[in-house]
Amino acid sequence: MEINIQEMLFQFLGGLGIFLYGIKQMGDGLQASAGDRLREILDRFTTNPLMGVLAGILVTILIQSSSGTTVITVGLVSAGFMTLRQAIGVIMGANIGTTVTAFIIGIDIGEYALPIIALGSMLIFFFKSKKTSNFGRIIFGFGALFYGLELMSGGMKPLRELDSFHDLTVSMAASPILGVVVGTIFTVIVQSSSATIGILQGLFAEGLIELDAALPVLFGDNIGTTITAVLASIGASVAARRAAATHVLFNIIGTIIFLTILPLYTAFVSYLQQSMGLNPEMTIAFAHGTFNVTNTIIQLPFVAVLAMIVTKLIPGDDTFIEYKPKHLDPIFIEQSSSIALSQAKEEVVRMGDYAVKGLEETHEYLKTKHQKHAARAEQLEQAIDNLDQKITDYLVEVGSKQLSAAESERHSTLLDAVRDIERIGDHAENICELVEYQQANKVLISDQAVADLDEMFKLTIETVSKAIRSLNSNDMDLAQEVSEQEELIDKMERKLRKQHILRLNEGKCTGQAGIVFVDIISNLERMGDHAVNIAEAVLGIRDL
Repeated sequence: MEINIQEMLFQFLGGLGIFLYGIKQMGDGLQASAGDRLREILDRFTTNPLMGVLAGILVTILIQSSSGTTVITVGLVSAGFMTLRQAIGVIMGANIGTTVTAFIIGIDIGEYALPIIALGSMLIFFFKSKKTSNFGRIIFGFGALFYGLELMSGGMKPLRELDSFHDLTVSMAASPILGVVVGTIFTVIVQSSSATIGILQGLFAEGLIELDAALPVLFGDNIGTTITAVLASIGASVAARRAAATHVLFNIIGTIIFLTILPLYTAFVSYLQQSMGLNPEMTIAFAHGTFNVTNTIIQLPFVAVLAMIVTKLIPGDDTFIEYKPKHLDPIFIEQSSSIALSQAKEEVVRMGDYAVKGLEETHEYLKTKHQKHAARAEQLEQAIDNLDQKITDYLVEVGSKQLSAAESERHSTLLDAVRDIERIGDHAENICELVEYQQANKVLISDQAVADLDEMFKLTIETVSKAIRSLNSNDMDLAQEVSEQEELIDKMERKLRKQHILRLNEGKCTGQAGIVFVDIISNLERMGDHAVNIAEAVLGIRDL
């Protein structure tokens, strides 16, 4: 029998493409139906490693991708929403959650794939309801997943005629490490363990690979899927890189454990297949599930040890940004409005410190153009936005109680300060966007303009910092200095605008450069206004 390599390759690659698209549509539909609350799930339900595992399972089922969950987790660790220990639990849960796809594949409904696709398409195109459309995407993705598998399976059938492929499977059975390497490399290329495990299920169903050769490939698939998290962590914080390293370490340790007991594990999976009457696809699904569940049970008690190992492997001082409020205990609202306001003030000052740090990172980004400063500024801005919401909600609750005239004034001042600090953060974000525009459009700013911006930036950072310190210590002298420095910022802004117009007239500056320059000084001037708002509140109230 002559093998048409082109037809086989086209059918396999086309099937793989449809399979991956089906998984994406199903995941997107599930995510949209459940509401885009993945961060909230991970943030709220990761109080301990066990809860983290459950959260990881849930989110992975929703988005149908362990890599996706791990990438989100790496992002949350990088942003400061989650500690490394919390992340380890989620990563373990993600590995269990991804087995759901393998179990879905184990249901033999390939012959109904096309009608399922048709039903999904009708729900997407003929119904205006967003809910129905999202459900249609789930159905369509479900059908596309099976149709892609059918095509891949058809494309792989001729492989049984190839002696070289037969030799490879024999070698993998004889040398399990080779199977692990093959599975790892293939998953790194495809970037989806669900896809490579689906292919493995197809190979096993066609009798192209024996169970003792398939299991090491399965272990390798789990290692290969970690590459997505590793790529996502490049350039991220130290904690994020440690989270990605944990994902790799977790799967490597699990593979080593299971390779040492491979004959026993193969016998166990064979026993499951015979006793439960499993089809070949479902046999691989059960092997995948038992591997990840057992691996998690073994390693979950050693979360602290894993965290210690990756901390040693990836050294460095990670400056963790704590997004969650530290001082807003609801019990104070019931006990004493005065204490509750003092606690809120502590949180407002902390929020203000983040605004100063964000401004400093923005200044560094403007000077160096290094992306790490932009990323750090963005993290700080997200922290400010989160604290803004939490502090405002807390103060609204305090305001619902009976307050004295002095307490009412303090309450109003803190609400105003929160709003001013949040706006300072927004202006810093605006400047980051202007620097990105400058880089993207290769806008050159003259040396004199750069020096002017540097001077104004330093004055603004100092002014905002003094405003926050005056709020913290109720320091009238500092507040007065803020008021005087804000006038200097205003004068500097007017002076720099005039100098810019002169440079523009003399042809020393382009129109694009002018836009960037003027918008940056305008944002700095507005920050000065918000700083003086805080200082004036201090000057007006002695007992903050």
